[in-house]
Amino acid sequence: MNLQELLYKVSIAKVVGTTNVQVDAVAFDSRKVEASSLFVAVKGTQSDGHNYISQTIEKGAKVVVLEVMPSELSDDVTYVQVEDSNKALGIIAANFYDNPSEKLKLVGVTGTNGKTTIVSLLTQLFGMLNVKVGMLSTIQNKIIDEVIPSTHTTPDALQLNFLLNEMIEAGCEYCFMEVSSHAIAQGRISGLHFEGGVFTNITQDHLDYHNTFAEYRDVKKSFFDLLPKSAFALTNKDDKNGMKMLEGTKADKTTYALKSLADYKCRVLENQFEGMLLNINKVDVWVKLIGDFNAYNMLSVYAVANLFGFEDFEVLTALSMLSAAEGRFQYLQSQEKITAIVDYAHTDDALKNVIATINNIRSNAEELITVVGCGGDRDKAKRPLMAAVACNLSNQVILTADNPRSENPDAIIEDMLAGLDPVQKKKVLVITDRAQAIKTACRLANANDIVLVAGKGHEKYQEINGEKFPFDDLEELKQSLNIIIQ
Repeated sequence: MNLQELLYKVSIAKVVGTTNVQVDAVAFDSRKVEASSLFVAVKGTQSDGHNYISQTIEKGAKVVVLEVMPSELSDDVTYVQVEDSNKALGIIAANFYDNPSEKLKLVGVTGTNGKTTIVSLLTQLFGMLNVKVGMLSTIQNKIIDEVIPSTHTTPDALQLNFLLNEMIEAGCEYCFMEVSSHAIAQGRISGLHFEGGVFTNITQDHLDYHNTFAEYRDVKKSFFDLLPKSAFALTNKDDKNGMKMLEGTKADKTTYALKSLADYKCRVLENQFEGMLLNINKVDVWVKLIGDFNAYNMLSVYAVANLFGFEDFEVLTALSMLSAAEGRFQYLQSQEKITAIVDYAHTDDALKNVIATINNIRSNAEELITVVGCGGDRDKAKRPLMAAVACNLSNQVILTADNPRSENPDAIIEDMLAGLDPVQKKKVLVITDRAQAIKTACRLANANDIVLVAGKGHEKYQEINGEKFPFDDLEELKQSLNIIIQ
């Protein structure tokens, strides 16, 4: 592809060299540069691509997109100076793959909690409506029925456009994707055309990356600010920041809620472990998911289908057949009638929602034992909050390791304990080894009691000092409770 085509819509400060250059590949990782490549020097959290420019030229890069010009320039290389390399990379990646997001209906889902569930439910629903669908999510990426492993909530700009292009070639008409705050801030979604955006909710998270809650919120809001007039912006009106998301958008403003007057309304009529009865826009429908937080998820999914013009009867019928995303309120029951639940809840608000749902269903005679930890190298401020929520709403709590990453897991648990008063601490056992913590919780449980294992959900590993070790909360529960599932 010619460089001039690749630079379409890129905000350029300066060009040194000719733009009449043939480019055969685009890379932002210096290790992946090959002959006739365009290299984008991106300033990342771990390293700065500007430090590897000379190496990429030696490997055959013909174009370098950068923010800061080097002191020495190569005569046979074109240098394109931009204000923001990350945003430039997004636009260049979209151009390189011939702007695939413009050839299907792309919907982005953002918020602190619920993104994965909503994207998974939308993908299932539209598949049931006989539509070819792609999905980009934390759990996995999908092109119709083909599953592609996922490494990030939102892939990097090159991988993102590559996958969207693969979806186009497979005949996909829609794609539903999670849009993380990191992806927005890092320009990974620059150059994409969205037909719609969905806001779930926002609570404290990722303050290790975003300096303040206000910054985190405003990054989420910027996604809606950039939606085109032709798109829809669907927001959770019950969230205190829900309407703020719509303040600067040009898109068609639409709301959903359980507690407020909104375009799309829902009431929870019944709640059981097997599912719940909802009244959505005055029609009753039984669904397999449970809890108010899933009522919001189901309502947003219904709203998206309605906004795209699908018939109510078809949509409501399909809603009743949808299953939860892996690791989202997955439950098992042992022969001894112990109920075990695995959930990805890794913020205090998500944990509160999950435990509140359990408490609404269980009787006073049934005890809840919660196993929970916090991830290392992540927002430390939520650690004491999560411990407090677990203690306030559970009969017993076991604090354990999550993904400690480079941190000492015992130090993480100390941060969690710092949020507890002496009365709360009486409920707590500390068992750093996660497998042992799960086994202990199952041993402590009696018939009809409930064991909740929170924090890791769908993950099949535990990350310790840069290495991922096989670990699956659901499998650990099956072994501990002697549950055999064919």
